[in-house]
Amino acid sequence: MSEVVIDSIRVSLVNHQRVVILKDVESDLYLPIWIGASEADSIAVKMQGVSLPRPLTHDLLASVIDRLGGSLTHITVTDLKDDTFFAQITIDLNGVSVDVDARPSDAIAVAVRADVPIYVADHVINKAGIKLDDSGSPIIPNDENDEPRGIKEEDLRRMSAFTDFIDTLDIEDIGNEDQKSSDQAP
Repeated sequence: MSEVVIDSIRVSLVNHQRVVILKDVESDLYLPIWIGASEADSIAVKMQGVSLPRPLTHDLLASVIDRLGGSLTHITVTDLKDDTFFAQITIDLNGVSVDVDARPSDAIAVAVRADVPIYVADHVINKAGIKLDDSGSPIIPNDENDEPRGIKEEDLRRMSAFTDFIDTLDIEDIGNEDQKSSDQAP
């Protein structure tokens, strides 16, 4: 398993879709995972230290785990099937480790609240991990034969859409969609 940290949350200027970029702490591999707007906002709010008058859903989940006597120990991105990532939240409950199935975005949002490690299964980071060049564009790492690692030709064609998306990302715009909409109002 590889430990990762949240490198950034990015938003497309074109379609306002979000992606969380996880970075392997031991290498220069990055793992991009598409996430929803509310999950992106929930992660960003906590990472930026913004306090809200009422708890968000991820705050509620962290609070429920705590109030029931459990403690979140870590989260793991466990699998990637048919372009869908899977994750687990691991809770220590009276000395017993309990794994709960979760979407990676929700697991990450809870992990930042509990300040616990985020892990990615090796086969997931080996399959979906990318390198970024100096401009932030993805570079697919090569295997020992200098071929794109774990990437088939059809995957490369599909990744062209991801590359186009990455090229339109601007981290400065996250959370500013409402401001832009009001700026553009007649």
